[in-house]
Amino acid sequence: MTDTEIEITADLVRDLLEEQHPDLAGLPIREVEGGWGNQMWRLGGELAVRMQRMDPTPELQLKERQWLPVLAPRLPLPVPTPVRLGEPSERFPKHWTVMTWVPGEPLDHGSISRGAHAADTLAGFLRALHVEAPADAPISTDFGAHPRNCTDGFESLFQAVVPDDIAADVRAVWDDAVTAPAWEGPRVWVHGDLHPANVVVSDGTLSGIVDFGAMFAGDPAWDLAAAWVLLPDGTASRFFDTYALADEAAIRRARGLAAMKSLFLMLMGQNGDRGLPGGKPHWGPAGRAALDRVLKGL
Repeated sequence: MTDTEIEITADLVRDLLEEQHPDLAGLPIREVEGGWGNQMWRLGGELAVRMQRMDPTPELQLKERQWLPVLAPRLPLPVPTPVRLGEPSERFPKHWTVMTWVPGEPLDHGSISRGAHAADTLAGFLRALHVEAPADAPISTDFGAHPRNCTDGFESLFQAVVPDDIAADVRAVWDDAVTAPAWEGPRVWVHGDLHPANVVVSDGTLSGIVDFGAMFAGDPAWDLAAAWVLLPDGTASRFFDTYALADEAAIRRARGLAAMKSLFLMLMGQNGDRGLPGGKPHWGPAGRAALDRVLKGL
């Protein structure tokens, strides 16, 4: 059995806790639906265990361990914060981390009914996050590039899922992003992977942000794309007004990246419909709705 084939069960999680953090081993354990690179297990009422699963290296989890304690105190929404570290062992040769639990429901299983409030909340969170990062902050190789350097990825998604009737409009949005001026400001902290499974909602609005494994220092446009990917129809303009730090070039880049992210959600939905590993059928409609919002602009 290879590392990636290790079956992660509640019994395994409890065994690991007994070995390394026995004072937590008596808490109730239950699996959290979703997760691909890492699998989540609820631990009692206030904690969660994040188990490295399909991620080929522990880099993303180690990044969260290092930087979330630095970022969390100044962010206006709850984020998962490491409280105990689990090290590789004979029982489980990968990393795992006990983190604070962010209460609420993932947006891909919930909805936002208070659009204006959610727009203001997201803008406030990103204003607080998007501050200049230190020199040793991580630089992403997968996220953070100017759209012109993401053309191959966009084309692959475009060919796989774009409906013919909107293909020209989608390409026009992308082409505009490709020609937009690059980010010339300081490298700022960026979440990098804001999509419906990585934000938490309650009472009809955003209430938490999770999964910082992709975070990096660079162009904030990668997060500003969330104005279309996450927020309801007609609220992008309010978001940018409240955020108040994005110039025209940043909005153009963000809109193109939102188109690409929407296509990714649609592809994951298509994969789910086909029964492929990692596919998520319910992401398809969310991606198409986000793409429609992108095409409407601000």
